Amino acid sequence: MVGKRGGVLELAVLGLLHESPMHGYELRKRLNTLLGMFRAFSYGTLYPCLKQLLAQGLITEDEDEQPTGALQSKRAKIVYKLTAEGKEHLQKLLTEAGPAAWEDEGFGVHFAFFAQTRADVRLRILEGRRSRLEERLEQVRTALTRTRERVDSYTLELQNHGLESVEREVRWLNELIGREHAKAADEVGRQRQDDRQDDNDNDAPQGTSPS
Repeated sequence: MVGKRGGVLELAVLGLLHESPMHGYELRKRLNTLLGMFRAFSYGTLYPCLKQLLAQGLITEDEDEQPTGALQSKRAKIVYKLTAEGKEHLQKLLTEAGPAAWEDEGFGVHFAFFAQTRADVRLRILEGRRSRLEERLEQVRTALTRTRERVDSYTLELQNHGLESVEREVRWLNELIGREHAKAADEVGRQRQDDRQDDNDNDAPQGTSPS
């Protein structure tokens, strides 16, 4: 069973390889950009993850074709590609909208692949993340009230900074959730308009054949 950290890395690797096949070095750079925004990423965890995905048949590795001549003696680079089973498994991971997708580690990676995620799943993740942060806000505010008179000014500034960061993310989530609801309403409206147009076309009198 893959742990929470391994699950985040697995989703990130499969999601990036779904965009395009990559050499290990390129994949490491992309992962560092993606995961580095949300948590520390250790390169030492990548290759065990790739080995596991290979064993499960979710990815394959091919040797990159080398040009003839002097460069031919260089070691061939390995290109990692997603298999059909890997694509299916990725879609399954992208439908998961439970607490693991709301936490600090999981949310950022799930959000990075929202373009490949169903609208209803996106909304559940966003609302779950907002609910979790609202709980955190209440805890931080309670802690501030209790400790305000007992901490020095620098500690108080740090606590206020943390509070403002969480409040800012909640506002951002509210905006995203509002846009998701508006987008869903627009899609429903267009579908109803298309259905009415189809009904009108079906009810229109048919032309008569010339005698």
